[in-house]
Amino acid sequence: MTEFCLIRFFKLLALLCFLPLVAGCSTLSYYSQSVAGHSRLMLARKPVDRVIEQAAEPLKAQLLLSKELRAFSVAELGLPSSKSYTSYVALKREFPVWTVVAAPEFSLNAKQWCYPVIGCASYRGYFNELAAHAYASKLDAKGFETLVGGAPAYSTLGWFADPLLPSMMRHGDTAFAETLFHEIAHQVLYVNGDSDFNEAFASVVGEEGVIRWLTAHRPQDLAAYKNSLQIQDQFYALVLASKHELQAIYASGLGESEMRLAKQGVLSEMKGRHKRIKETQWNGQAWYQSWFDGTVNNAKFVGLSTYRDRVPQLKDLLRLCGDSLPKFYDILSTVQMHDNKVVIPQACDRPDVLGG
Repeated sequence: MTEFCLIRFFKLLALLCFLPLVAGCSTLSYYSQSVAGHSRLMLARKPVDRVIEQAAEPLKAQLLLSKELRAFSVAELGLPSSKSYTSYVALKREFPVWTVVAAPEFSLNAKQWCYPVIGCASYRGYFNELAAHAYASKLDAKGFETLVGGAPAYSTLGWFADPLLPSMMRHGDTAFAETLFHEIAHQVLYVNGDSDFNEAFASVVGEEGVIRWLTAHRPQDLAAYKNSLQIQDQFYALVLASKHELQAIYASGLGESEMRLAKQGVLSEMKGRHKRIKETQWNGQAWYQSWFDGTVNNAKFVGLSTYRDRVPQLKDLLRLCGDSLPKFYDILSTVQMHDNKVVIPQACDRPDVLGG
């Protein structure tokens, strides 16, 4: 799943836009659209309880579910009880935010954008889809490969009371639960400058949270959800194998024309493997077909990697913590950065973590 974890500096942004450190027309324009878009969204919020009184189905049931999920997240997942997702915005557009991801033609290192307060991130968000595509076109002209995608959820990492949105609910209750747990998890832990860690951490909490919620409240749906996670792992294993092949090509020292040809060969073979998996393992179901449709480029790889690369390490750590989410959060609250990446602990054995 894709979401834009909106930057923490909104409370200062109106002032920062006029300081020398953000001088420049393009920078001011970007921050201005951020402030305007955020403000419009915040002003449109309505308390969930009030909306429930007037809502028709299925919205009423979805909002009632949101209250159940928030209570579960606090009581059973150790997530914070905040005012986030206690309001609703009947957003008319498809997504609240569109994100731009970019990478060079012969690299799988995501372009970074650096901001005050949160450091650098591997995406840039826009409240207007056309503006996102216009910015991506400028990057294309500079030789980058780009991806523009809609973010179904909106998060300010707890700095504001973020609203529920129709885009969070359109794929069913289980996907809604995962999205909600994912977004609230960002309020537990967010490390400035490492998007891969932040999104993988929230993904692990989101998936683990759904497993526990279904086990407790909808056991009849648990097997189907676990099967979807298994399919997701198979999909990512396929993409990861191709990613490693591309990395080898980019590090090979070949000329650009040779690398370009070899790259297209890898992408073509990857699509063929996906087709074979559909036929042999997925009973002909076109799982993840949309990812392979259209242009598959380096930006698609790095966008997916941001959410999945570090998930296995974090799941291993959760198991080492005895599947205790509080211990998991506690040990990760001490993480250190090395070469601009979070070093994920290999053990969960701090005495003050395991005590009690």
